Amino acid sequence: MRIHLIGVCGTAMATLAALLKQQGHEVSGSDQHVYPPMSDFLLREGIALQEGYRAGHVAGALDLVVVGNAISRGNAELEAVLDRRLRYCSLPEAVRDCFLWNRRPLVVAGTHGKTTTTSLTAWLLTDAGADPTVLVGGIARNLAPEGASYRVGRSDLFVIEGDEYDSAYFDKTAKFLKYLPHVAVVGNIEFDHADIYADLEEVRLAFRRLVALVPRSGLTLLGADSPDAIALRTRALSRVETFGLSPEADWRATDVEPAAGATTFTVVQQGRELGRFLLPMVGLHNVRNALAAMAAAAFVGVSAEQLQRSLPGFLGVRRRLEEVGQRRGITVFDDFAHHPTAVDETLRAVRAAWPSRRIWAIFEPRSASSCRRVFQAEFARAFVGADEVVIASVFRSSLPEGERLSEAELVRDLQQAGVSARYLPDVPSILELVAREGRPGDLVVVMSNGGFDGIHGRLLQALT
Repeated sequence: MRIHLIGVCGTAMATLAALLKQQGHEVSGSDQHVYPPMSDFLLREGIALQEGYRAGHVAGALDLVVVGNAISRGNAELEAVLDRRLRYCSLPEAVRDCFLWNRRPLVVAGTHGKTTTTSLTAWLLTDAGADPTVLVGGIARNLAPEGASYRVGRSDLFVIEGDEYDSAYFDKTAKFLKYLPHVAVVGNIEFDHADIYADLEEVRLAFRRLVALVPRSGLTLLGADSPDAIALRTRALSRVETFGLSPEADWRATDVEPAAGATTFTVVQQGRELGRFLLPMVGLHNVRNALAAMAAAAFVGVSAEQLQRSLPGFLGVRRRLEEVGQRRGITVFDDFAHHPTAVDETLRAVRAAWPSRRIWAIFEPRSASSCRRVFQAEFARAFVGADEVVIASVFRSSLPEGERLSEAELVRDLQQAGVSARYLPDVPSILELVAREGRPGDLVVVMSNGGFDGIHGRLLQALT
């Protein structure tokens, strides 16, 4: 088949393009802006990449066009597809129809931790010899020497990150509703994606629909520490297991001991102690992620002894508290946190692992939700775990002022809570501050779900 993807440079679309190429299809793609590293990834995969949207990009005999969820009416290529009545679909529909009908999908969902849990599950199965196919919304370091967002396996297991974001302009339902879950993991549920969902109840409804898709022969795994996740128990018709730190959890972590860069804990499964486990990551949220991955892997046949051997070999995920370098004794981390809960959990993890170090949190409000005022109060509470907080300008400045997060108000609230906080609108001013006031032993955690104007490399250079 000849398949063309519109809006191919997002991680999920690029990964789908690579998987389709591996299946033997002729694949091309286009995007408004083509830039590394995604463009480099696509070219390495042998995918014809075109910059800009033009009707000519969909010329010729195309069998299928995949329309990304950032594409809307008025896009030149989409209009050509509709005029020519070419067959088209959304990304999740393409994943389902090309890969999932004859496989057992393990769908990892939840407001937080999806990418890490998906990558952990993929690694535990791969190291155990289960040979799964994998599609993850990030760069998992275990999937390839330089990391990758997919893996092609020969078994019928398909590990996939289940995103609750919408599918396409013509289908505003959650992507994960297309993924035919044999196992569904729901780690937690909170309000997010304020551009898609009106309130928390709409988010809950999406997850209720996901759980309703799991067959009786499958498994629903629910986060025991999340009230809205555990509430799904009554909605499931499949077997249900829970995981977390709660004493009631079926898969429970006890005696958790953090250290610099790692965490050890004991796993208790339904009252039976499975032993001591080493996770090469920090934070209670990552302990929960690991429990979910172990429970999913155990359901498809991986032994507890194998899980204990495999877990220490997990190499992590790019942009999840990823150390990008050290200069002058100052360590710089890149973290994807953009929701108040993720910010809070990350800072708690850093504090637990390095209790005597000074922590900087440099935050760019960039996601559709973090740019909005809906999380104003929550962000003021989330950053209290840092010693120094720097707030950059809201990325989506076109939002009406009444709907937009107020940087000045956030700084004022943090200062009133006793936190040293400043608003610095651009990267050069942030670089100057950290270079001037940073001291050996400091930990600088840069938080953004975007490129943040290349701040990570520029910060290391400024500290040289």
